[in-house]
Amino acid sequence: MKVKYILKGIIATLLLTFIFTNSSCESYTEELLDGLGNTREFSPVELTAKIRNQTTVELNWSVNESVDHYVIEFSADDPNFTTIFKTVKVTGDDLPVQVALEGETLYSIRVKAVSSGLEDSKWTVTTANTLSEMLFLPVQDGDLQAKEVTLRWVANSAVTKIVITPGNITHDITPQEKINGVAVVTGLTGETTYTADLFNGTKRRGSQVFKTAIDIGTGILVKPTDDLVAIVETADEGAILVLEPGVYKSTATEIVFKKAITIRGLRTYDRPVLHYKFTANAESSSVSLIDLHLDGTGIENASVLTVAGTASNTDILVSGCDIHDYTRSLIAGGNVSGSKVKSLTIDNCTVKNVNTNAGADFIDFRATHVADIIIKNSTFDTCSTGRDFVRVDNAGLTGTGLTTTVVIDGCTLYKVSDTSAPKRILYVRFASNACTVKNTLITNTTAIYSNQPSTDPPTFNNNYYFNAASFKDATIVNNRVDTNGTVADPQFEDAATGNFTISNQSLIDDKI
Repeated sequence: MKVKYILKGIIATLLLTFIFTNSSCESYTEELLDGLGNTREFSPVELTAKIRNQTTVELNWSVNESVDHYVIEFSADDPNFTTIFKTVKVTGDDLPVQVALEGETLYSIRVKAVSSGLEDSKWTVTTANTLSEMLFLPVQDGDLQAKEVTLRWVANSAVTKIVITPGNITHDITPQEKINGVAVVTGLTGETTYTADLFNGTKRRGSQVFKTAIDIGTGILVKPTDDLVAIVETADEGAILVLEPGVYKSTATEIVFKKAITIRGLRTYDRPVLHYKFTANAESSSVSLIDLHLDGTGIENASVLTVAGTASNTDILVSGCDIHDYTRSLIAGGNVSGSKVKSLTIDNCTVKNVNTNAGADFIDFRATHVADIIIKNSTFDTCSTGRDFVRVDNAGLTGTGLTTTVVIDGCTLYKVSDTSAPKRILYVRFASNACTVKNTLITNTTAIYSNQPSTDPPTFNNNYYFNAASFKDATIVNNRVDTNGTVADPQFEDAATGNFTISNQSLIDDKI
């Protein structure tokens, strides 16, 4: 009896399985036949929307060759498409397609495929949030003064006022200014970063960030006919020397800082040309070189700046400078044990043909301890050929609780630490160190990041590489590899002449 009931149970289970399987197959077949019957065109797939030039959206999707055309509909701040703001018809050959929209609006976007003899496809939907319009034009030479700014926009545009912050300074645009597309706004403060917003009523039509020029104030104005070496020697502690445009050169090729001092150009668009190398002695608590053209041509075996002395505890800033043709280091830490540098910042500089005689490293601290090295928004072209880019040695200061931090952010390194493989971008051997490289492009070099066990693994974020395979080569012993870095041709405008404008849209999107 038990056997009979068991057999009945098995047979019943098999019948149920067959019925279920059979019904499932019929259902699947009906769906498949419905799709293959081409009663309706297939919907677009892999739809992407990217904002270009603030208010233009670029749309792309996988093209179906059988589709006659596609219809795109835009709805402004309305996910239900109650009101259609704009309709565009395109073919597959038009992709990717760019469509101009209004600023500061969240657009719902839907795309359908249309073919003759078939129902239109179902909509594929996405969104795109446009930025503020950019009617402002680039700042021209002379537009930025210490206490006023000249702002320019597309002439005869519908605009009513400019609001500048901080300070909430409102400038009502006159009819003539509207026609000309130019207005001068006064009442500003020197060396201050402002944001100017351009409005038509309450609708913002442009936004621009600018920094006013230096207000000399208590600074010392220096002319090319003056003896710059002597002025530095006799200047007071903390002096700010403001140099008029021109060429500064004398029989002496070295300027020695024995106090805290700043040398800066009067105008960012017409930098004074200095034919000097610099040395910071122990007494200089801070050294700033700002908006200068530093030319080392003809100065033998010269670093741009050398830190000397055993008691120095210096902050170094090199900002807005064009630097070229120095045969040795950009910054040489000196070899005096116990010397200290609190911070070194290189910002918004273009550096070319520096450290070309292979006699040192590019940023070179061996016996000097440096706490923070910050390198940002700068371009390095054919520098440190055959040597390392950043070198920080143990400095004989182990067990002191000191740390060295290195940050490279928003830089382009082209033919840097090349010609003698493998040279290192981060030759950091200080006992406690932390390195970060982000938003940076490195091309045309045999260099690596580091092959030193004492270099802690750096933090990498959003970096690109081209003709620089070693940065991704895990077979190199102790190599610090950027596993998430992207390999792509930046499509430089003309690297041979120093024009590193990139054309690769992926790099532009990632703000490289």
